[in-house]
Amino acid sequence: MNGRPNMSAADTSAPQARAARWTPQRVVIVGAGMAGTRLADEIAQRDVGGRVAVTLLGAEPHRPYNRVQLTNVLAGAAAEEDIVLPVPEDEVAVRLGTAVLGIDRERRQVRTADGGGIGYDTLVLATGADPLIPPVGGVRTADGGLRPGVFAFRTLADCRALAAAADAARRVVVVGGGVLGLEAARGLAGRGLDVCVLHMAPWLMEARLDAEGGKILGAAYGDVGIDVRVNATAVEVSGADRADGVILDSGERIPADLVVFACGIRPSTALAADAGLRVERGIVVDDELRTSDPRIHAIGDCAQHPAIAGGLLDSAWEQARVLAERITDPESTALYTGSAEVTRLKAADLDLVAMGEVNPDPDTDDDAASVVFSDARGRTYKKLVLRDERLVGAILLGDDETSGLVTQLFDRGTVAPPDPKVLLFRGLRQGTDDSGPDLREDATVCRCNGVTREDIVREFAAGARTVEALRDRLRSGTGCGTCRGRVAALIADLPADMPAA
Repeated sequence: MNGRPNMSAADTSAPQARAARWTPQRVVIVGAGMAGTRLADEIAQRDVGGRVAVTLLGAEPHRPYNRVQLTNVLAGAAAEEDIVLPVPEDEVAVRLGTAVLGIDRERRQVRTADGGGIGYDTLVLATGADPLIPPVGGVRTADGGLRPGVFAFRTLADCRALAAAADAARRVVVVGGGVLGLEAARGLAGRGLDVCVLHMAPWLMEARLDAEGGKILGAAYGDVGIDVRVNATAVEVSGADRADGVILDSGERIPADLVVFACGIRPSTALAADAGLRVERGIVVDDELRTSDPRIHAIGDCAQHPAIAGGLLDSAWEQARVLAERITDPESTALYTGSAEVTRLKAADLDLVAMGEVNPDPDTDDDAASVVFSDARGRTYKKLVLRDERLVGAILLGDDETSGLVTQLFDRGTVAPPDPKVLLFRGLRQGTDDSGPDLREDATVCRCNGVTREDIVREFAAGARTVEALRDRLRSGTGCGTCRGRVAALIADLPADMPAA
């Protein structure tokens, strides 16, 4: 899957013929985050003839990193070098600390902060998103910056600043009970701080969970000492020179040495808007990921496509794959029509996977059927939503023993087993005729990177015998990171003397 494929002269005849009709092109990618870096890597893997010159521009001075795993760095469970993303620097010109200030569409150039200009044939905007800070009193200083003691949690710089401040703090309030807020709370609790999470909605992760699942998730956080407040709206950050607490709409004041806002993201669209591209909530793109200027594309959190809500890794990396195919192959018909989005959260000592429709309306949706197992005391909640015998949504809270199988059925849209209860617990499948697609060679082990059991077995036989070696060859575990345990378990089950494939 990684690296350029070895092709014989006969294999390359068609690309060589096309190369005569297709001159080399300059591709400039603005944004060295997870979407832009993945696009550069995908192009390098496909550009067998070396016809595409890629320049990757990153405003941050750091090497590209995995934003999803910043929580592990905050908690001290991972070092910064552990979350660095691979970039094929022999094939991609990488310029870090290079902010782009403008786009000259007529000359087809981007203008950088150092006064330089970089020409392009194809421009890709992967500018990501900015943290959403609600209009709460006392959050900002007179010049518009965040006041001392108040933090966003989006970038590596945010993570470093928050980690440094946490060393001298005891109490922290996290405003926002979505994925990012809960991950930040877990990371800060891991550093030994007293953490309180404030969430406006009636239950945590209300966009991804139903009421019962959200309630059990909140209880699980309480088990590890994190104070969760739902139906709680922050109206002001108190304190004179620096933040010392949060005042709720009820009038209650919660003391805090640090206040972290994790209330969602806003697509970063200023560059596109200034260039006259069509911008609504995000930069509007079609199925070819083109903006209103056909020479300019957008992917990731900054892009607005009808089939996605944005903010999830799955869609960004699928967009990168589609666009890389179109850039490197003039005859490609690849289109982006949406992604089956799956949310993962390492919740305290629990695993959580949520996908698709989890809250069908029983009064209006007669075709949907739900299968539910709930154990509030054991902090386990599992729910399947089926329509026309196919899985259209699921919540798996408490363990991930069947998450691979459930995710695969959801991704592929295949018919669920006659008794869907076998999807809730692995032990229920014993004695049935269902061997389960999770045992097949094409079973997906790392969903973020499309790594199958067959891929791992092949690379294991070729000498990659550790999680780290497989990561380097297949990129497994470099997305959300939750598959590492499954990769390790699969390695343990393979014979050490396996012959080379």
